[in-house]
Amino acid sequence: MTDDFTRAAWAVLGGPAELVERISYREVPGALAARLPVRQPARAAVAVCALAAAELRDARGGAAVAGLLVDEGAVAAAFRSEKLLRIAGRPSDTFAPHSGFWRTADGWVRTHANYPHHRERLLSALGLAPDASAAVLAELLAGRAAEQVQEAVYAAGGLAVAVGSAEPEPGLPLVERSALPGTGRRLAAAEQPAAGARVLDLSRVIAGPVATRTLALLGADVLRIDSPRLPETADAHADTGFGKRSALLDLDRPEELAVLRELAAAADVVVTGYRPGALDRFGLTPEQLPGTVLVQLNAWGWRGPWAGRRGFDSLVQARVGIALREGTAQAPGALPAQALDHGTGYLAAAGVLRALAERQRTGAGAHLRYSLAGTAHWLLTTPMGRAAGADQAAEADPSPYLTETPSAYGVLHHPRPPLPGHDNWAAGPTAWGTDRPEFLSRS
Repeated sequence: MTDDFTRAAWAVLGGPAELVERISYREVPGALAARLPVRQPARAAVAVCALAAAELRDARGGAAVAGLLVDEGAVAAAFRSEKLLRIAGRPSDTFAPHSGFWRTADGWVRTHANYPHHRERLLSALGLAPDASAAVLAELLAGRAAEQVQEAVYAAGGLAVAVGSAEPEPGLPLVERSALPGTGRRLAAAEQPAAGARVLDLSRVIAGPVATRTLALLGADVLRIDSPRLPETADAHADTGFGKRSALLDLDRPEELAVLRELAAAADVVVTGYRPGALDRFGLTPEQLPGTVLVQLNAWGWRGPWAGRRGFDSLVQARVGIALREGTAQAPGALPAQALDHGTGYLAAAGVLRALAERQRTGAGAHLRYSLAGTAHWLLTTPMGRAAGADQAAEADPSPYLTETPSAYGVLHHPRPPLPGHDNWAAGPTAWGTDRPEFLSRS
């Protein structure tokens, strides 16, 4: 049966209320065990995505779905996909030595330095040598105030936040929805929900790529575009590149910017994962993309003093109080997964599917905005979240939910998709940046 999280998510996506009763859950003890009830919003995000896929399939003349059983074990494994991934037998790299919680003179700070340029900015902001060890970083931070570190690193373009218990901008919505002018564009009849939909993926790391990985699972033609000057790690791309293709465009070159604009004009869906306004100069504003479903994702929301800051799931957890709730008297803690990232990804995919279903009926496009901080607010303030007790069972065994897929990186051992009725993607990831910048499906 459904719950408060599921009903709330479906309602903010604008879904017909009667459809939510199609959802039921297979409960698995220990799935995403934590003090906060992260299991419920995680399964709700996947469930509304599956429900939106069923709605779109119905709108395109496919077979109707009477019920959707979401398996909590599959959800828990999918939300930990980057941790469970094995690439040709080896574990994937997750957090680098300079990323983590550090004690300061007045509390704690959380840093994120998984990308080389972020590590360099972090160390430079603190007056450390580029090759300074994690031990040297710890010694320096022990003598600094957390807020001082946060602001110094931010000013240098790095990533660090003081661990706290207050949202930088309280009351952020789970999603902001508005209509875009219609062009009459619609998808042809199909059995797969997103078959033939052209998705331009301009996102990085986890949330956006999880959304587009999910759309690829449902049949979309997904093309990810990155800058050749901002490389992605091979392990991150191996985790989120299933079913997609990946190409590079240097947008400072007029001829390559022209290619991007052509792709955006031809796309049914554009997903971006950069700070507010970062891509406006490239012609990717809502006003310039009529008839499109435009999704914008960021860390801290779309208003308030932190809206323009860089951020990652771990930093949002640290700032808004999740780290303190999940920690001990000795140190802050974290959720058992990058749940804000993954949850936002599935919610974004759900929003796209719902918007495409609406476009089938009206011809209008849509503008959807999500943030990791908005997803955190949903977790912390939904009534079930306040009332639920701690779930401290042993973590559920993920092995029944794992499979293998060949890829450009070797054989990948990874979680299956959590959407009911979908065992795996049609193809594993291609190598990052090696595909042609063009859609395969016809308009």
